[in-house]
Amino acid sequence: MAIIALFIIMFTAISFGAKDLTLRTVWAAVFQYNPELTTHQIIHELRLPRVLGAAVIGAGFAVAGALMQGITRNPLADSGILGINAGSAFMVALSFAFFPNLPYSSLMAVSFVGAALSTGFIFLLGSSTPGGLTPLRLTIAGSVVAALLHSLSTGVAIYYDLSQDLAFWYAGGVAGVKWQHVKLLVPIILLAIAGAVAISRSVSLISLGEDVSAGLGVKTNRIRLLGIVLAIILAGVGVSAVGSIGFVGLVIPHIARKLVGVDYRFIIPLSSLLGAILMVVADLAARMVHPPKELAISLMIALVGVPFFLYLARKERRSLS
Repeated sequence: MAIIALFIIMFTAISFGAKDLTLRTVWAAVFQYNPELTTHQIIHELRLPRVLGAAVIGAGFAVAGALMQGITRNPLADSGILGINAGSAFMVALSFAFFPNLPYSSLMAVSFVGAALSTGFIFLLGSSTPGGLTPLRLTIAGSVVAALLHSLSTGVAIYYDLSQDLAFWYAGGVAGVKWQHVKLLVPIILLAIAGAVAISRSVSLISLGEDVSAGLGVKTNRIRLLGIVLAIILAGVGVSAVGSIGFVGLVIPHIARKLVGVDYRFIIPLSSLLGAILMVVADLAARMVHPPKELAISLMIALVGVPFFLYLARKERRSLS
């Protein structure tokens, strides 16, 4: 059902924009492309890579959040909230400052390195206090590191006069996604999602507790490390393409969990589909609220994500009290 909904929403998103097109025209442009027709050029060169990019990146952000929530047993875990996106954005800012002509494949690698470094620092900071790493400390450490990296990115932007260049990365958006981006994004994200599905059974056991997973023979440290690496890849690649977009990985896994239960063998695939749907819908809404101008896609997602985060934080505080 979710797959059908995704395809319907994608065709709808391709149809609407500065120039509205019929679904028949969209179908013909996708499956019977004629480069001599202007409408086909608009669909094939602008809207199709944009919508495909939004879907794939949304799936990646959602699966990254599901992995983080499962392996850390933290319902507030998300690549944006935990500072992973901020690490990627900071490295992108440094790249713009010192290597302005860096090709996209290299920018993707730099974004991944930033995500990895920020994640390592967050886990080190959260586990350095007596009592070890807890879900609450992980969230606090992630928020602190995210605020620090955002301030540093802003400082770099001001000092090197990159405010306009980095505005896209701060606001987030898929308008700049082209076919050359999609060709790199799709295989990496799909392979990472496949890896997440492969370890999903172990993630389910880890989410039940250390004693349960260890008693059932799960190599928790290995699975946790692999899950973190996959989440870093998914978040870092996504940020390199569309900027720092938060809350997708927070909201979607909870919705998936409500629909299919606590088994990550079902949560991860469903999260990928629901994340794709959310990103495509958010991009469509950002284009349609005040045409022909576009709003930031992160704003549309935040309208859902912020209240949801506050609800989860309040629920978590009650469970701890």
